Amino acid sequence: MEKLMKRLMVFVFVFTCFFIHIDLHAMEPIQVTASIMPQKYFVEKIAGRHVRVDVMCPPGAFPGMYEPRPAQMVSLSRSKVFFAVGVPYEKLWLGRFEKINPNLYICYTDRGIEKRIMKTSLGSKKVRRPVARDPHCWLSPPLVMIQARNILDALVRVDPSNKKAYYHGYRCFIDELVRLDLEVKDIFSDRGNRHMFMVFHPSWGYFADAYGLEQVPIEIEGKEPRAADLGRLIDYAKEHRVKEIFVQPQQSKVVASGIAEAIGARLVDLDPLSPDWERNIVYAAKKIRAALR
Repeated sequence: MEKLMKRLMVFVFVFTCFFIHIDLHAMEPIQVTASIMPQKYFVEKIAGRHVRVDVMCPPGAFPGMYEPRPAQMVSLSRSKVFFAVGVPYEKLWLGRFEKINPNLYICYTDRGIEKRIMKTSLGSKKVRRPVARDPHCWLSPPLVMIQARNILDALVRVDPSNKKAYYHGYRCFIDELVRLDLEVKDIFSDRGNRHMFMVFHPSWGYFADAYGLEQVPIEIEGKEPRAADLGRLIDYAKEHRVKEIFVQPQQSKVVASGIAEAIGARLVDLDPLSPDWERNIVYAAKKIRAALR
């Protein structure tokens, strides 16, 4: 009888350990990789503790010409999903990511979003072929709702066991985005006829579209302006009494400083890649509202 009890206790112990191991394994977060910092914010809002999010383009880096480090490529080999958004470096690297990790699922978070065409010159509506498309769709709260759904679908695809948690996180995030959208609309509710603001890099076009504004960029298709364009920009800025030019910390301010000096304006930092996305959107709205002409 004593031997039978010992065997039963051993069986119960092994059986319990087995299921504890399964539960602990189920609780382990899956590893995913986001292309840029704002996407990390979106993924964590939806997935919470169920994911561990690496970021390929880290704070301070410029996604227009970023080159992943070897350690990042090693980490990527363990990721379940790469969340892409259409920034320039992805065109060169997505194929390499898939070779390093054949099981990697590429989630195009911008799927379903019609990309803006960047202006070829100040005031011009003509476009050249091939046209430059604006990737900065993560700066428009209404468009982030589309991205959130794409993120949700990817998470459910690679980790169906946490589907219920992902749907809950998604619904909560959508509620937050609706409230944020209303808050930004309220910030611009008393702008009157003022609608124009000047930026160096054309990051805020989708934001401007969402709230009835006009972004006037110094860069043309994301490149420094030619001499003729520069002259027109200076004349335009003087005519409209532009007092602020928005710049981002990842880029040189040399050209923007020269224009600011020529028109008597000051440079104001707005970071389109801030990791604290929601707070940054509200901050940007208030700064842009104060600068409208």
